[in-house]
Amino acid sequence: MKEIIIGENEKDQRLDRFLKKYLKNAPLSHIFKIIRKDVKVNGKRKKIDDMLKKGDVITLYISDYEIEQLTYVRDRVRVKKQFKIVYEDDNIIVVDKPLGLLIHGDKNEKKNHLTNQVIDYLIEKGAYEPRTEKTFVPAPVNRLDRNTTGLVLFAKNAMAVKKLNEMMRNRDNIEKYYLTIVKGNIDKEMFLSSKMTKDEEKNMITVHNQNYKEGKLMETVVRPIKKLRGYTLVEVNIITGRTHQIRAHLSSIGHPVIGDVKYGERSVNFKFRKDFELNTQLLHSYKLVFKKCLEGLKYLEGKELSAEIPDTFQQIMDDIDGR
Repeated sequence: MKEIIIGENEKDQRLDRFLKKYLKNAPLSHIFKIIRKDVKVNGKRKKIDDMLKKGDVITLYISDYEIEQLTYVRDRVRVKKQFKIVYEDDNIIVVDKPLGLLIHGDKNEKKNHLTNQVIDYLIEKGAYEPRTEKTFVPAPVNRLDRNTTGLVLFAKNAMAVKKLNEMMRNRDNIEKYYLTIVKGNIDKEMFLSSKMTKDEEKNMITVHNQNYKEGKLMETVVRPIKKLRGYTLVEVNIITGRTHQIRAHLSSIGHPVIGDVKYGERSVNFKFRKDFELNTQLLHSYKLVFKKCLEGLKYLEGKELSAEIPDTFQQIMDDIDGR
């Protein structure tokens, strides 16, 4: 028999979802069986979708050996820190992701990714203790492609994950700004509104006009910052957060991002690959603005966080400008 007391990071979730995280190695069918026969909450039987509250006592009527098998996790392999810390408090950490680093692991890279690096940093400073946390793991609430650099926002506790995810879904709460260089001259601010569909097999999206019956809405604001010779440095504010949104939207209006092998122009990419060894899109998430924040994160309202332009980005911009 084992008793588990629900804490701040475990409350407000369904019983089955809590147990799936706690008994990590158990299939869902086994979780359901355990709930039917071997679990009580505060001394009473509960349904799989009953919500847990802080202070609830879960009693598992299974052997210590089975619990050990279902909760066993291999020792973590520490990974080298590659990110810069832009801001940190008790609830959040904002980091500057370098080029080429995945936010989450994939089939080719399971260990050395940004999320693991941030978790290792928090463990080392004593801000996260995986042995005492029953189900919570610090997590990113925004996403960047492997080859997009810049700001990634992580939640350090369950309250922050819930509130930040809700804020990200609301367009008015957190504004996300990017810098990039595009082909051609853009003279004025543009508001782009389209529908998009995704080809999962190719991992590419297609941009359609607003009247297209299918697809998801995609909205982007593009502001020219500086005219370069044949190119423009632009600031992009994404209203929605779709896959490859910036790259596909800019390409659809004839101003592809330089270096973009999926949506860019081959002759432009060849030039920048030859002159600067640029083999991927030049895109940098440089600013987050907290406009409206929910209870618990109100202190962030009005805060602006920014990441410096990477050296390669600056070099390319200076070179184009000086020709």
